[in-house]
Amino acid sequence: MKSNVTKSRMSSGRVIRGLLIILLVLAILFLGQQVDWIWTPIRQFFSIVGFPLILAGVLYYLMNPLVDRLERKYHVRRTWTIIGLFVVITALIVLGLVAIIPTIRNQTLTIINDWPTYWQNASNELNKWINDPQLSGLRNQLEQWNTDASQLLSSRFSKYLTGTVSSLTSVFSTVTTIIIGLITAPFILFYLLKDGHQLPGYLAKFVPTRVRQSFLTMLTEINTQVSNYIRGQLTVAFFVAVMFAIGYSLIGLKFALTLGIAAGILNLIPYLGSFLAMVPSVVIALVTSPWMLVQVLIVFVIEQTIEGRIISPLVLGSSLAIHPVTILIVLLAAGKIFGLMGVIFGIPGYAIVKVLWSHLFGWYRANSPLYAPTDTGTKKNQ
Repeated sequence: MKSNVTKSRMSSGRVIRGLLIILLVLAILFLGQQVDWIWTPIRQFFSIVGFPLILAGVLYYLMNPLVDRLERKYHVRRTWTIIGLFVVITALIVLGLVAIIPTIRNQTLTIINDWPTYWQNASNELNKWINDPQLSGLRNQLEQWNTDASQLLSSRFSKYLTGTVSSLTSVFSTVTTIIIGLITAPFILFYLLKDGHQLPGYLAKFVPTRVRQSFLTMLTEINTQVSNYIRGQLTVAFFVAVMFAIGYSLIGLKFALTLGIAAGILNLIPYLGSFLAMVPSVVIALVTSPWMLVQVLIVFVIEQTIEGRIISPLVLGSSLAIHPVTILIVLLAAGKIFGLMGVIFGIPGYAIVKVLWSHLFGWYRANSPLYAPTDTGTKKNQ
C-alpha cells in the first residue's frame, strides 16, 4: 500500500515539474519578445549573412560528393581539387553568360513588355468562348471570373509598380545585398568544401561526453536528409527545365527557353511550382491559337507523367519519408508564416525538426519511467 502511495506521489511530482518547465519556457519566449533591441541586430546580421550562407550551403551539397570522389580516386590534395572545380565552373558560367544569358534576357524583357497585350488578347479569346452558345449556362460564371482576374492582376501590378517607384532605396539595398552575397558566397563555399567535414567533430566538443556519439549520429542524419533533399530537388528542377524547353521548342511556342527555365526554377516549390509555371505558357498559347493551347497542355501532361513516374522516384525516392499530406500542411503553414522562403525551405526545415524530435523523444523515452517496461506479465507467470 505504501509503495503505491509513494509511486503516486512521485508521478504527481514529475507532472508538476513538467508543467513548471513548460511555464518557464513560455515565460522565456514571452520575455524574449519584449526585448526587441536584442533581436534587431541579430536579424540585421542574418539578413546580410543569410543569403551567402544559404547559397554556399546549397552549392556545398552539390559539389561536396564530387570533391570527395575526385580526392579519393585521383589522390589529389583537396585544396587543389576545389580550385580546379572552381576554375571549371567559372568557365562554364562565362560560356553561359556569353551564349545563353543574352537570349534569356531578351526573351524575358519581351515577355514583360508585351505581357499586358498578351493578357488582353487572352481575355478577348476567353470572351469569344464565353459568347459561344454552347457555353450559355456557364457564361455568367466565366464573365465574373474573367473580370475578377483582370481586376486582381491590374491592381496587383499597379500596387507593385507604385511600391517599386516609391521605395527605390529598398530596391537598391536589396540589389546591394545580393551582389555582396554573390561575391562572398564563393569564399564561404571554398572553406566549407575544404573544412566542412571537420565541423561535426568541432561542434561535438561542446557536448557532454556521455551524449557525444548520439549527437554526432543526429548531425549525420540531418546532413543526409538535407543533402538528399537539396540534390534531389535541384536535379529534378534541371530535368523539368530541359523537358519544358524541349517540349515548347518542338511545338513552336514563343519564348520556349525562358519559359522552360522558369518552370525549372518554380519546380523548387513542391506541388505548386509546375502549375504556376503553366500560367504564362497557357496565356501565350491561348493568344497564339487554340491548337497551340492544346499542344501546351499535352506537353504539360507528358512532363508531369515523366517527372512523377520516372524522374522523381529515381532521384528523390523515399529519402525524406514524409507523407504527401504532411508536405501540403508544411507548405501552407510555412508559406503563411515565412512567405516565399518558407515555401522553399519549409520541407528541409521540417526534415531537420523531425530528426531532432525523434532523437529527443528517444532520449526521453529511454530515461522516463512513464515508458518503463511493465512487469505484469512476469507477475502473472509467477
